[in-house]
Amino acid sequence: MKNRAIVLFLCFVAGFNAVAQSLQEGKSHFYAQRYQLASNVFQQLLKTNPTDVEALYWGGQAALSLELDSAKKPAVVRAWFDKAVQLNSSAPLLMIGAGQADLFENKINDARQKFESALTMTRTKKGESVSILTAILQVNTTSPNHDLLYFIDKAKLQLENEKAEKSAELYLVVGDAIRKAKPGEGGGEAFRNYQEALKLNPTYALASYRLARLFDSQKNWELVFQYLNECVQKDPSFTPAYYELFYYFFYRRDYSSAEQQLQKYISTKAPEKDIQDEFLYSQLCWARSDFNCAISKAESVLSALGENNKPRVFRLLSDAYYQAGDTLKKQANEDGAKGAFANAKKYSDRFFSKAGDENDAIILYDYQLRADILEKTGGTPEEISGTYLQSTRVDTLATLKVDLLKKGADRFKARGDSLSRVLEGVLRTEVIKVKPTPSQRDYFDAGFAFYQGKDYTHADSLFTIYVNKYPEEMYGYMMLYNIQRAVDTSMEMGTAVPWAIKYLEILEKDTVKNKKTIIGVAGYLAAYSANILKDKEKALQYLRRMLALDPTNAAIQQNISVLEKSAANKPEPPKTEGAPNNQAAKPSGVPGNT
Repeated sequence: MKNRAIVLFLCFVAGFNAVAQSLQEGKSHFYAQRYQLASNVFQQLLKTNPTDVEALYWGGQAALSLELDSAKKPAVVRAWFDKAVQLNSSAPLLMIGAGQADLFENKINDARQKFESALTMTRTKKGESVSILTAILQVNTTSPNHDLLYFIDKAKLQLENEKAEKSAELYLVVGDAIRKAKPGEGGGEAFRNYQEALKLNPTYALASYRLARLFDSQKNWELVFQYLNECVQKDPSFTPAYYELFYYFFYRRDYSSAEQQLQKYISTKAPEKDIQDEFLYSQLCWARSDFNCAISKAESVLSALGENNKPRVFRLLSDAYYQAGDTLKKQANEDGAKGAFANAKKYSDRFFSKAGDENDAIILYDYQLRADILEKTGGTPEEISGTYLQSTRVDTLATLKVDLLKKGADRFKARGDSLSRVLEGVLRTEVIKVKPTPSQRDYFDAGFAFYQGKDYTHADSLFTIYVNKYPEEMYGYMMLYNIQRAVDTSMEMGTAVPWAIKYLEILEKDTVKNKKTIIGVAGYLAAYSANILKDKEKALQYLRRMLALDPTNAAIQQNISVLEKSAANKPEPPKTEGAPNNQAAKPSGVPGNT
């Protein structure tokens, strides 16, 4: 009888361990993001025992993670835990699940009451239940709405109490909670909690992974690589680490190592391989300039998922078709190139219509690519320039925005026609707005582009700003003089005269260097004085200044002679060198222009 009891006891222990191991197996799958495998384990446990509290709780977490549509998640978590609570309404862990459903519905107070009830039911002389406190922080961290600061404080009291129960899992989830509650400033505190988790459990792969992700946000790539390697050494089946390692090598153009990590990623998630894995291979093909391969694999993803495709699929297809089109064009395959560019445009349109979330946010490169595509597919100049202007919406460094705007401006400058030069001016004006401290050259280039495009209003506005900012520089006065000559071709309004006078004043500081230009500007003022003002003496003053610089100039001598002899007669308009011929003079001496 005694032997029989021993046998029965051993069977019980063995059965208990099997259940425990199965539950742990499911949680291991869950933390490694193998959600379907995790769900399978929990569902199997629930078949054996439909009221298994932990299986119910973790089954709900797996079901929530499997739902990819964020709009449907609130209904999923509510349905699951309403049913679970009906099976066991007094289970603290299931109360937390119900509180999680409240969080998804933004019922923060209702959620807090449930969480507090769960803590009250499980509190001991040593403080809060570690597992319950961990679960509360976990659901708050993974929910769109949360009550994190309140429960972080409770967790800190627990961890600071030397007599209280602690665990590696609690330290880890506190680190996660701090990062979410204090974005951009909680990194140091999160780091300390992850380190404490590793002290308690040196084999804790998830803690190493969290440290890798923390240093990824800080762009400390050496430590990212270190902790990812630690993670897979501790748990060779930890799927997310291989995903991160794939991209680590991918962005360093070590495509062979990237492919190795991709294979490990896919093998560890098996049998949960999905069509999105093909997209990762399409990225590798694209990076290796095998655009046909990239297109083939990305198109297969597109066919399988339809409208559920992420914007990144459309981005890759847009770029791959554009690159393929360029290759075909170089091979003189005009029809093939035209078709590829048309597909690039189609997928660019779809990308911009769907992009915008944090994982598929529009970046500067997207705008550059779109401008290039529009150039190849008959986009209007206004559409192309508008694309460059839209790039300023991207949340990135001002220097990067400026570089892209200047590329667009240079594109229009190269075209050379009036409309293109005006659009160049628009983009260079945007450079001035984006740059924290625009340079003298920035103002000049923007104004000069408008001048070349015959948009004299905007040109005048920019060069007026220029002369106010740089009153000792001659170039602003030069351009305002030339702009007004172009506007007032008959000289009757005299709008160029004040600028000519100021320009001449600066030019005469170096008569040797500026001799030719001085003669031209003084000639304009002489012509205006003689022809419009009918002031022969003032005209003679300018002519004599010209002659002093060029004593042998026959044309100047002749004009002086004519004016001096016309005292009794209506003077003939002096034909001074540099006088206008109803055309705007092309400016000379432009800084940086040839």
